Amino acid sequence: MSIEIEIVNGDQFWPQVEKLFAQSSSEEGDAAWRHIKWAKADLRVLIDAPDGELACHAGIFFRTVTWNGQKVHIGGIGQVATRADLRRRGYASIAMDAAMRTMRDHDAAQFALLFCEPHNFEFYQARGWQPFTGTVHVEQPGGSVRFEAMSPFVRELKRRAPTLGTLDLCGLPW
Repeated sequence: MSIEIEIVNGDQFWPQVEKLFAQSSSEEGDAAWRHIKWAKADLRVLIDAPDGELACHAGIFFRTVTWNGQKVHIGGIGQVATRADLRRRGYASIAMDAAMRTMRDHDAAQFALLFCEPHNFEFYQARGWQPFTGTVHVEQPGGSVRFEAMSPFVRELKRRAPTLGTLDLCGLPW
């Protein structure tokens, strides 16, 4: 069996991605992140299932943020979702690897950032992600807020990723 990976424009294929999100998030009940306004992905990693439907998605984000008051360009991964009947088959790992390769190929991105819930900590740490234990600020409709709905994790791209300090995303979270 071969696996086809596509990297597409962020707005392209939105109907399929939205369907996957609906299938994936129906199990998650009243998650703390449901009230958050999220950024749209710049690029998307899509992996099709053997049945031709979308199996897995990972959003890729590029943004100039501030870390301890200094501007730095970073890459982000967010909105990772795998169809419930296809979990634990490696799709998310493949999507994450493709997203990391894409961000590394982006010359300006210095380090990577993602947000996740506690039940996913082990998955991301096993893939080289480290907790960011500083504070994170994001934009929401009411203005800048401290982001605590999910935990931030970082990983190096061009430079070592910071694990402390103040990170301002200067926009919506992913």
